[in-house]
Amino acid sequence: MKLLKTKLIIVAIICTCCSNTQNNSITNQSKDNNVVCTENGCKGTYQGKEFINNKDIAHQFSNTMSAKVGDQLKVLYETGNYSKVDFANIVMTTEGMGSGTVTFHLSIPFIKVNKKCDAYTSFDHVGGWSHTPALKERKMQLKDAVMKDHKLDISDLKTTKQGLQEYWIQWKNKVTQAECE
Repeated sequence: MKLLKTKLIIVAIICTCCSNTQNNSITNQSKDNNVVCTENGCKGTYQGKEFINNKDIAHQFSNTMSAKVGDQLKVLYETGNYSKVDFANIVMTTEGMGSGTVTFHLSIPFIKVNKKCDAYTSFDHVGGWSHTPALKERKMQLKDAVMKDHKLDISDLKTTKQGLQEYWIQWKNKVTQAECE
């Protein structure tokens, strides 16, 4: 039984993080909310209810994407593929706002960096539909996550045609990049 359990764990690890020899990329095969991550970035689409019981369900996709991007940046860092998010080329689109059902697409590309301490390994956001994101509050929430003498790297405000606004935020993870302090 123990040998079977070990084999299942090994198979699960292989399926979760695979090496794609065709384009030499590391791919996180998780399909949560249709998010796919490679060494070039993460892409995904949420399609469903905009609000349920007055709770902003569609915007929660930004939380899902932030977690996946942070996880992928850590995987890349640990494998020597030092990267950071390419803020200038983030693509956000929304369709169907106000109809009850929305399609929210996100593409978050990565840029390769040469030095491990130029990489970023944590990622988050602050935003909302048709209101100014609470950036000052999010900075306060993240102040203890930032390594001493380091700063949050924050994108310009990204806005979809239907009013979704986001600031994307990256930083060096204190644990993963402890040698960069």
